[in-house]
Amino acid sequence: MAEKDVKLTRVVAYLRVSTEDQADFGVSLDIQETKVRHYAQAVDLEIVLVQRDEGSSAKTLKRPKLIRALEMIENGEADGILVTKLDRLTRSVRDMGDLVENYFGEKPGKVLLSVGEQIDTRSATGRLIMNVLSSVAQWEREIISERTRAAMGHLKGQGRHTGGHVPYGFVLADDGQHLEPLEAEQAVIRMAVALHEGGASLSSIARKLTSDGTAAKNGGAWQPTQVKRILTRGKPDAV
Repeated sequence: MAEKDVKLTRVVAYLRVSTEDQADFGVSLDIQETKVRHYAQAVDLEIVLVQRDEGSSAKTLKRPKLIRALEMIENGEADGILVTKLDRLTRSVRDMGDLVENYFGEKPGKVLLSVGEQIDTRSATGRLIMNVLSSVAQWEREIISERTRAAMGHLKGQGRHTGGHVPYGFVLADDGQHLEPLEAEQAVIRMAVALHEGGASLSSIARKLTSDGTAAKNGGAWQPTQVKRILTRGKPDAV
């Protein structure tokens, strides 16, 4: 037992088994609870609530019992979360990074403890491990973003539509993947390009298109920003 003058850290013990884990004795909820209770007694923790997520996947953080545990941290009802292993909390490096950033990092100031990995963010070493996990998560996000941009650029280079609105001057082809020139709007683009090359300002081009009764993509009056968009897209008949 802890001495009376020792201030205990209040934690929510979060336990989880997935559907595949149900028959695995080593990660059963009862075994997990026994482990966290022994650990809490050894390192001066007060378990204020035990949350048991049965048959819940770690693919998402949107689990009712985990959400409740995090709400208790936000509301000041608990100082942190205790798990038997980090994979009980999440198997995603990216989700772990989000948890560190929003709850367990240095700025939020709450604690995360894991029996299996011997992580305790009340110590400098524990916080270092959390910072490493957060950095790895950020790296993973940036790598995914780079790959996505490269893939989108490749598809666009093949003339395939990559989502979002269909630009002025084009219509989505029947295959749902490619853009086809829309002649009526292409003629408007050619006129706008000619006016701009002749020295007309974006505002004056917008006023002329509107006064001519030519509707913008949204069906309303032309704005200078819309004129700039169709001019910077390049020559007519190309995205």
